[in-house]
Amino acid sequence: MRRVAITGRGVVSPNGANVDAFARALLQGQGAIGSLAGIVHGADSAVGAAVRGFDPVQHLDASNLPLLDRCTQFALVAAQQAISESGLVFDEQLAPRSLVVLGTGAGAIGTMEEGYRAYFSEKRRRPHPLTVPKMMLNAPASHLSMKYGITGPAFVVASACASSAFAIAMGFHMVRSGAADVAVVGGSEACLTEGGVRIWEAMRVLAPDACRPFSRDRLGLVLGEGAAILVLEAFDHAKRRGAPVYGEVIGCSMNSDAHHIVNPSIPSQTEAIRTCLHESQLAPGDICYVNAHGTGTAVNDAAETKALRGAFGAHADSLKVSSSKSMHGHTLGAAGAIEALVTLIALNERTAPPTINYTSPDPQCDLNYVPNEAQGLSGSIGMSTSFAFGGHNAVLTLKAAYAV
Repeated sequence: MRRVAITGRGVVSPNGANVDAFARALLQGQGAIGSLAGIVHGADSAVGAAVRGFDPVQHLDASNLPLLDRCTQFALVAAQQAISESGLVFDEQLAPRSLVVLGTGAGAIGTMEEGYRAYFSEKRRRPHPLTVPKMMLNAPASHLSMKYGITGPAFVVASACASSAFAIAMGFHMVRSGAADVAVVGGSEACLTEGGVRIWEAMRVLAPDACRPFSRDRLGLVLGEGAAILVLEAFDHAKRRGAPVYGEVIGCSMNSDAHHIVNPSIPSQTEAIRTCLHESQLAPGDICYVNAHGTGTAVNDAAETKALRGAFGAHADSLKVSSSKSMHGHTLGAAGAIEALVTLIALNERTAPPTINYTSPDPQCDLNYVPNEAQGLSGSIGMSTSFAFGGHNAVLTLKAAYAV
């Protein structure tokens, strides 16, 4: 089994259009949640974390834009950053030894809404003729593979809010096993549409003003959008070409609750964390930081706390645990990738980003959640957890660049 290095990073997020800006915002506790008035038609009373000022023409070939939903646009721009940073060129030797695995939850929901509105509300004879290729769930991976000439497998994973964590895990396994030398992995989501917001409102899980993970007065999650891409590369391959290394994926785990479509299973989450530690050949005390799934809902935050305590035992009290969703919102299928990048940034900067909007402790949530201000980190290994609707759980362990 080969070691798996991270040689490229890219992000398009509500609080940063590139990795440097994103890192600064995270460590300074700068949130991007605000009113959606003027951004999402018909959602004037809602709040969300939108990617503001994004102009795809500045990044992508204008002639291709009719084929690219906003979800695909985010993925391509984040991938452009990551692949450029990696310095990789997918020539005739590397292209078939490389793959693309992306995750998304809602996919091209904006394009679907446009098509439905055109036919049912505006009574047009037919939607736009490019609606199908634009809305296909696999479109982000397909366009990415075509843009860079990657001829190995290219596919999209859909496992709700754990989708891009599953995508990273799949790419990690294929590179580690020797089935590929490079995996371009991550996720994208563009769910801030009128329908996207309204269906989540109907579940009564959206907070009316802010996301307050683990805080006693938390009222629910806040939707966000964006994308994050990582380039995973066999360590020996990266070393031979003198590539920059920004960290290492040590291990991962994936499991299913087989329990309930929306309610979490504490035993299953606990087992996912334990399995990840075992697969990574780590002891609980090796982990210094956890970027928690931390949605800000009453049930999920309490369940995750119990799972962390069950898996880490006495070491849980030494962990620094934060939810970056308090700043960039819940990006659904992109969350696992964005939060893996947050974990990597925290380790490399030796600083745990804060859980902002934290007002008062909850007896059911009794760990160090890095409330409101960043805290220093003394270790080099961190964990990112993704616990999704449908009972899909994924956990990743990462190592800082300076310790690789």
